[in-house]
Amino acid sequence: MLSPKRTKFRKQFKGRIHGAAKAGTSLAFGAFGLKAMEPERLNAREIEAARRAITRQMKRAGRVWIRIFPDVPVSKKPAEVRMGSGKGAPEYWVAKVKPGRILFEIDGVDVDTAKEAMRLGAAKLSISTKFIARTL
Repeated sequence: MLSPKRTKFRKQFKGRIHGAAKAGTSLAFGAFGLKAMEPERLNAREIEAARRAITRQMKRAGRVWIRIFPDVPVSKKPAEVRMGSGKGAPEYWVAKVKPGRILFEIDGVDVDTAKEAMRLGAAKLSISTKFIARTL
């Protein structure tokens, strides 16, 4: 699963996800992509599950690029613990995704295979997405 090797700070504020994505909105590597349509936090497990589904559908032909990285720690307190006594320990890592951001790119397969692979990958994510293809 994806996670940073090291970070400057162990815990982070929750923050908000405002507006549309400024960067990473167009295809840079592959011929087909999966674009986010709503703001959300995607955790490392979702990203890995989607990557596996895409790779399996493509039968390991072609190439897959992951355009997002889970670099935000989310902390959680254990169940049935009283209020107070500080913030919980980091539990998992998330990537903050804005609408318009390209999540995955693939190349080296035909359109039908790419569309089906992205559909299966999108099913693993908690956000609505859109299949896009490079226009020549």
